[in-house]
Amino acid sequence: MVFKTPDLEETARALLIERGVTIKDIGELVFFLQKDYIDKLTLDMCIHSVDRVLTKREVHNAIITGIQLDKLAEKKMLDSPLQEILEEDEGLYGIDEIMALSIVNVYGSIGFTNYGYIDKVKPGILEKLNSHDGKSVHTFLDDLVGAIAASAASRLAHEDPEALDDLIN
Repeated sequence: MVFKTPDLEETARALLIERGVTIKDIGELVFFLQKDYIDKLTLDMCIHSVDRVLTKREVHNAIITGIQLDKLAEKKMLDSPLQEILEEDEGLYGIDEIMALSIVNVYGSIGFTNYGYIDKVKPGILEKLNSHDGKSVHTFLDDLVGAIAASAASRLAHEDPEALDDLIN
C-alpha cells in the first residue's frame, strides 16, 4: 500500500501540533536564520517557506518516524540500550541528526550549514524542545524542527530575487 502524499502531510502536520510545535514557531526560526540576508523579510514569508517544505514526502516520512520513536521512548516501549539513549538524548547517538539531514538534503548545501548552526545555538522553540524536562522525549523532534527551519531558510536563500519581491509586496 502506498499512502497518498496529502494524507502523509496531514499526519505530519498534526504530529507537530500534538507535540507542541506550530508552523509559526518554525517560521520564527527561519526568520532568525535569514533576517540578516534578505531585506524586508517578514515572518509571513518565512511561514510560507515552511509550508512549502512541509509538502515534501521525505519530510513527512522523517517527521512521522522520528516522532513515533520519541513517543515510544516516552512510554518506555523500546529495548535497552535504545530506550536509555533516546531518553537521555545521548550526544553520540547521531541517528536523530542523520534523519534531520534527510530533510535538509532536499534543499541543497546551504541547508547543511543552516542546520548545523541552528542545532548548535538552539533558539526559540528548539531551546524548549531540548530542555529534557524528564517527561517528554524530543530526541528526534528538536532535530527535525531545526531541519525544517534550515530547509525553509535555504529555500528562501535560493529563491529568485524577483519572486521574493512578489512575496514582499
